[in-house]
Amino acid sequence: MFRDLGPNWFATVMGTGIVANAGALLPVRVTGLHAAARAVWALAAFALIALTAAWAMHWIRHRDRALAHAANPVMAHFWGAPAMALMTVGSGTVLLGRDWIGLPAAVDADWVLWGAGTALGLFTACWIPYLMMTRQPAGADAVFGGWLMPVVPPMVSAATGALLIPHLASAQGRLTMLLACYAMFGISLIASMIIITLLWSRLVTCKPGPAVMMPTMWIVLGPLGQSVTAAGNLAGVAGTALPRPYPAGTAVFALLYGVPAWGFAMFWLVLAAAVTVRTARQHLPFGLTWWSFTFPVGTCVTGTISLAARTHSEVLRGASVLLFALLAAAWLVVAARTAAGSARGRLFLPGAAPNAEPAPAVTAANPTAPDVTAPDVTATGQ
Repeated sequence: MFRDLGPNWFATVMGTGIVANAGALLPVRVTGLHAAARAVWALAAFALIALTAAWAMHWIRHRDRALAHAANPVMAHFWGAPAMALMTVGSGTVLLGRDWIGLPAAVDADWVLWGAGTALGLFTACWIPYLMMTRQPAGADAVFGGWLMPVVPPMVSAATGALLIPHLASAQGRLTMLLACYAMFGISLIASMIIITLLWSRLVTCKPGPAVMMPTMWIVLGPLGQSVTAAGNLAGVAGTALPRPYPAGTAVFALLYGVPAWGFAMFWLVLAAAVTVRTARQHLPFGLTWWSFTFPVGTCVTGTISLAARTHSEVLRGASVLLFALLAAAWLVVAARTAAGSARGRLFLPGAAPNAEPAPAVTAANPTAPDVTAPDVTATGQ
């Protein structure tokens, strides 16, 4: 159970937490929705605690395998997942957990989770690209959606950090926090755009690749939707930190950036859905990569909600509900399959995807196969 427990398992927390957060923000009143969202947040919080304990045991008992994950050209990228899991549960604590523990305690808990997630996310955003540039060989066909995982956490920090800014008593503290969030917004946005461009080129020239890795194509929606969310959230609190006329400028930016980015996200969603359907008709083995269908879509839900609130657009309100329905359906399917696979123990084994084809050795031309010195991660990607 502990030997091959990689950081990709924290994608289950990300995908569960975003369902709760999106449900708390959805601009419609549905009987029982808030209670259901609160229950899902509690599940995400429990999963975070359990996985953190299990991962600690993994490091204690199987340190060689843990280090091999960092050296593996596929698994290394999923080091971004623990950071995002921490911050997703942290923001849910303020949005939902406060009903049980009170707002002051929820804010304190969020500060701890946000601080830990931000520190880890900034580390992985620098460390993993450094490894890619200096140690891990990669060809033009090595790019896959997982390359975005280590650079997206700073964007999550920007989006979720906005919830904490109003709770800072010092004017300088609020200003520093706001500027830091915008700086992290830039880190993630520019790095993501570079990687998305490379991914587009690879998909066109080399095609999607192994079926088990195809769901990672959906990860592109993550930085897109989260950037729209972050721009809207930061604009909403800019007035507490910036002097005039800059708060008005942040509101303009949130709209003029948010709508085009949202449009591209919807465009990519259609492309990813079409490729998914095509792959499923042939064969789409289940693996932890299926969690790529959840968190990225969830960021599109929160981004759409933010734009709908800013523009008072009924079309965007309706779109947020439809996207949330897609997210909820995907989460139910993936969570059920994960629970079943975990109960049987198959997901804790290297190369555990049902009916997954055996993979050849890692080369620059085939980055999705396992190395002889590292765990087989093709089946348990994200």
